[in-house]
Amino acid sequence: MGNAEYDDDEYPSSMRGENRKKHQVEIPPPQPFLKSLKNTVKETLFPDDPLRQFKNQPPLKKLKLGVQYVFPIFEWAPRYTFDFFKSDLISGITIASLAIPQGISYAKLANLPPILGLYSSFVPALVYAVMGSSRDLAVGTVAVASLLIGSMLGEEVNPTDNPTLYLHLALTATFFAGLFEAALGIFRLGFIVDFLSHSTIVGFMGGAATVVILQQLKGILGLDHFTQATDIISVLRSVFTQTHEWRWQSAVLGFCFLFYLLAARFFSQKRPKFFWVSAMAPLLSVILATILVYFTHAENHGVQVIGELKKGLNPLSITDLSFGAPYLSIAIKTGIVTGVISLAEGIAVGRSFAMYKNYNIDGNKEMIAFGMMNIVGSCTSCYLTTGPFSRSAVNFNAGCKTAVSNIVMALAVMVTLLVLTPLFHYTPLVVLSSIIVSAMLGLIDYNAAIHLWHVDKFDFLVCMSAYFGVVFASVEIGLVIAVALSLLRVLLYVARPRTLVLGNIPDSNIYRNVEQYPNTDTVGGVLILDIGAPIYFTNASYLRERISRWIDDEEDKLKSSGETLQYVILDMGAVGNIDTSGISMLEEVKRNLDRRDLKLVLANPGAEVMKKLNKSKFLETLGQEWIFLTVGEAVESCNYMLHSCKPKSGMDASFSNNV
Repeated sequence: MGNAEYDDDEYPSSMRGENRKKHQVEIPPPQPFLKSLKNTVKETLFPDDPLRQFKNQPPLKKLKLGVQYVFPIFEWAPRYTFDFFKSDLISGITIASLAIPQGISYAKLANLPPILGLYSSFVPALVYAVMGSSRDLAVGTVAVASLLIGSMLGEEVNPTDNPTLYLHLALTATFFAGLFEAALGIFRLGFIVDFLSHSTIVGFMGGAATVVILQQLKGILGLDHFTQATDIISVLRSVFTQTHEWRWQSAVLGFCFLFYLLAARFFSQKRPKFFWVSAMAPLLSVILATILVYFTHAENHGVQVIGELKKGLNPLSITDLSFGAPYLSIAIKTGIVTGVISLAEGIAVGRSFAMYKNYNIDGNKEMIAFGMMNIVGSCTSCYLTTGPFSRSAVNFNAGCKTAVSNIVMALAVMVTLLVLTPLFHYTPLVVLSSIIVSAMLGLIDYNAAIHLWHVDKFDFLVCMSAYFGVVFASVEIGLVIAVALSLLRVLLYVARPRTLVLGNIPDSNIYRNVEQYPNTDTVGGVLILDIGAPIYFTNASYLRERISRWIDDEEDKLKSSGETLQYVILDMGAVGNIDTSGISMLEEVKRNLDRRDLKLVLANPGAEVMKKLNKSKFLETLGQEWIFLTVGEAVESCNYMLHSCKPKSGMDASFSNNV
């Protein structure tokens, strides 16, 4: 359109622009850089304002609150009752019956001595009871972390040929995992774990569970030699090239106990009041299998047994931590990877049960608690621990009230270490494999994958990429692929934000997406575009081209009706921030529109955007009068100019004279 000047004498005074109210879009007051930086850091690292409780408190009260913040046990212990203890006692004994066989099984999965699985259910549980904020989390070893330790360290050191070095590296990796977890909590960097999306975790856990199940074929079939690789091709090749070494006695025993474990779980799922049937099944399987092997001497007929387990509590292992070359890098790498995975699982499980019971847990405090229990654990012959779902679910269903259930479990494990370990001598390895397979089948959440397919195809792609990456390549590759795809999606959201054409909902002053609301009315001569994301260097060029394309499409559409496009309104409500590249993009858009005799109008810009547009002098270039508080006001003013004013010929428009 030609920029025309409008004659106020051509229309009634009641319709003149100066009598029509326009809400001013304010420019926020200037703020010192250090104060702005402080606010940004605060919002990034302290969104929950953890220091709020310390405000206006006397020194002794602050000291008390500080101790309770670091050690939550001092907060709830004064309110602890005998009724709570009865519930925690039952829960603790119940999860101990699950922790003992699982601990031994998962230690074997990590290629570590079985006794370390028992050690890891003793000291870390006591540390978490003092420092953890979840009432329902049951601490212990997990299959996925055990598999990661076994696969990553096994690439560098053979656990059979050099078991001492392998053990030292596993303890060192646990130390670095704890150090990393505690650092994330102390420096409030827990948002890093959020990069593991729900779809990533579903696919990764399912793939890891599949790999773990396949690896248990070694124990079920009684094989002496087995591949160290975790991919499905290597595992199946190792199984079917040794058919002459399969032991039917071991296979029959394994499948019988697997059937019993699955039947017990199915029964407990159908009748939740009998949760203890499933919880007690692993320990009962160990007891029955041990008795059977002892009286039948099955160890002489192809059934492998655990052998001797040392009696006594956790020996100190601080001197076993290995910080020297050449294996330090693999220990750090293993620690960080396993630490992130176990942290994500533990916090997700804790939050799930906390939400169900309507209380809150502090994610950063949980990270510190996990970190400290792994640091202390690495110095007391424990390997990586977290809050596994299966054990926590049993703890929850058993009616636990506080973290005392972890203390009861630790005491039960202590009694086992001091008195009962010789009884595990004849426990067959095949029953441990059956316990692992039973637990892992619950981690393959195909219902979640189907849900992802129906809701979001890209999330399903991420899930399947993680799954197949783990199953056909390795655990690390699957994790890297899934995280990379998740980050790619984040980048696509930032680099290719949605731009939508808005229309007016009839009989209202509301403007919405014309595709979502097909009954909306368009405003002749006005194109309204909604920018759906902050404008940064990553998307500035794309937005410039996309806006230009929208304008071309609108002009082509209007030509057929004999109308012309005159105003382009950008709804900036979703633009939370803008950088210098984004400002340059707006300047280019304005120059392009000026060449085409079109006018750029901004609606609903936020405080940060207004501040930067003002500092860059863009507001002076555009004109403050072309910025409106709402899309409705912007359309009303543009529509008023189009239909209520008669332009003088040969003169440039001055919209500012009429607003």
